[in-house]
Amino acid sequence: MDPVTPGHALDTPLTSDEDVAPWVRSLGLGGDGEGGLVDVHVHFLPDNVLRKVWAFFDDATANYGYEWPIHYKRPEEERLALLRSFAVEAFAPLVYPHKPDMAAWLTGWALDWAATIPEAVPSATIFPEGSVTDYLGDALGRGARVVKAHVQVGGYDPRDPLLDPAWGMLAEAGVPVITHCGDGPRTGNYTGMGIITEVLERHPRLPLVLAHAGLPEYDEALRLAERFPAVRLDTTMVGTPFTEGFAPLPADWSARLAELSGAGRVVLGTDFPNIPYAYWRQLEAIRGWATADDRLGEPFLRSVLHDAPAAMLSL
Repeated sequence: MDPVTPGHALDTPLTSDEDVAPWVRSLGLGGDGEGGLVDVHVHFLPDNVLRKVWAFFDDATANYGYEWPIHYKRPEEERLALLRSFAVEAFAPLVYPHKPDMAAWLTGWALDWAATIPEAVPSATIFPEGSVTDYLGDALGRGARVVKAHVQVGGYDPRDPLLDPAWGMLAEAGVPVITHCGDGPRTGNYTGMGIITEVLERHPRLPLVLAHAGLPEYDEALRLAERFPAVRLDTTMVGTPFTEGFAPLPADWSARLAELSGAGRVVLGTDFPNIPYAYWRQLEAIRGWATADDRLGEPFLRSVLHDAPAAMLSL
């Protein structure tokens, strides 16, 4: 892509990863106009864990019913270089456990790893177990600015009494918790907006981020965001050709976003590197939403891609 004229990002489609950086720069992000993307939903994991995650996706036909060829199955240094080439200014490297006695050491690994990567935001994870407040408290003391809760992979009930004090700690600290609690890409024992609503009713100030915008329960997710002002939606995989194939957005999606009360309610997430398509496709989907309703436009792009996630992560 040739350099994009400032003010023309809205009408400049992206067609490749090479388009991403010039397109992002044309938006004049940040206070000085030189900022980059802030991606709140990225995954970096210990090698042994990552290999198991990739093996799961390699067998996606059996696990999900359709193929999921990971587009960026590359060594860690190459993945970091790619994010930098996409003009990513900061990202949240999210980790998550699938069983007890895993969250504490994953959190420790994530905090240690982020300390070595300038763009990485310190992150933590949780699981319903007796020690959760201990390691979460330690993580917050070490500067964790975002937490990941994966209800579907973890197979746990977010209403579990063991988690109640952890939700309370996060609500009190104002630390966002990116929560995969929707029924997509496959239903879990405790997924669904109805279940997470009960958590929010107990902790209405909890800064919960609905990963994947609650996919496929977009309407319910939007209603939840209207009901609870601290709730946000992340864009992870939403509106891409891949997810439109099994969880299409409602026809009035852009209008609903324009009508969502409060500023900064939608934040950029991508699921890099574990996506079955190129990074640019997420940005192109968001650009499409911004063009579909005159109330959105470039201010919406600047908010979603930088300002809202930067504020959420206290950057």
